[in-house]
Amino acid sequence: MTKIVVVDNHGQFTHLERRALRDLGVDVELVDNEVPPEEVDADGVVLSGGPDMDQIGQSPAYLEADVPVLGICLGMQIMAEELDGRVGSGEYGGYADVTVDVLEEDDPLTGSLYPETRVWASHADEVKELPEGFELTARSDVCDVEAMSDVDRDLYGVQWHPEVAHTEKGDEIFENFLGICESA
Repeated sequence: MTKIVVVDNHGQFTHLERRALRDLGVDVELVDNEVPPEEVDADGVVLSGGPDMDQIGQSPAYLEADVPVLGICLGMQIMAEELDGRVGSGEYGGYADVTVDVLEEDDPLTGSLYPETRVWASHADEVKELPEGFELTARSDVCDVEAMSDVDRDLYGVQWHPEVAHTEKGDEIFENFLGICESA
């Protein structure tokens, strides 16, 4: 059975990420972001959302864990910041219902979504510049980087929250990530 570790960056939806994965029949462990990656055994890692970059603990170290990583909201921003991309304040802030344009139909994480997919996202902070090696896989009128992928390193990020009911096909993001983990 595939085992996924959800690294808790103290976001308000982290428990829903764990639940969504558990509902897919996955062995899921929720760990505090102060737990170093060498203390966990997993086939994949989800870096959860959270309030800000000042409370990310050991989360950046998971990018070197040699397993696929999915960053959600703050988790994606951690990925971008640590890998020499750029993160900045969003123009619109707060949580809102947003339509994202899926740009890469071959992307293993987002490619199976509708070309225009409704999602629930916070844009207080957002990725402003992709790290080297990443491809832009979704954008919106609110945010230029709604999703990004580095397929060669199995690093994926979404600005939105696939774990909430407001996001169309959110469970499909988790299913696709599990497929990535199983084939890694």
